Amino acid sequence: MIEVTKDNFDAEVLNAQGIVMVDWWGPKCERCLELMPHVEELAGKYRDKIKFCSVDTSGNRRLAIGQKVLGLPAILFYQNGQKIDEISGQEIAPEDIEAKLQQYSK
Repeated sequence: MIEVTKDNFDAEVLNAQGIVMVDWWGPKCERCLELMPHVEELAGKYRDKIKFCSVDTSGNRRLAIGQKVLGLPAILFYQNGQKIDEISGQEIAPEDIEAKLQQYSK
């Protein structure tokens, strides 16, 4: 997974071709930390079809607000620089994330 900040978000996500999944997380978000190993495992499984990035919102608050990330955890999907889908909230399960990845990896 590519660590993304306000400095490289445009290059890695908005200017990327194809599907990009961005995992928005924070070090104080327990659910984010619980999901992280599952997200990393999925990144390995789907890396040939989808680009995976992660943003630590604790150092990138303005970026998060600019992308309308209002709660954590949040998984956003972009296609050719446009946000096309999002799943967020404490109820996110690894199965939910994988279902979206299957949908966009076709």
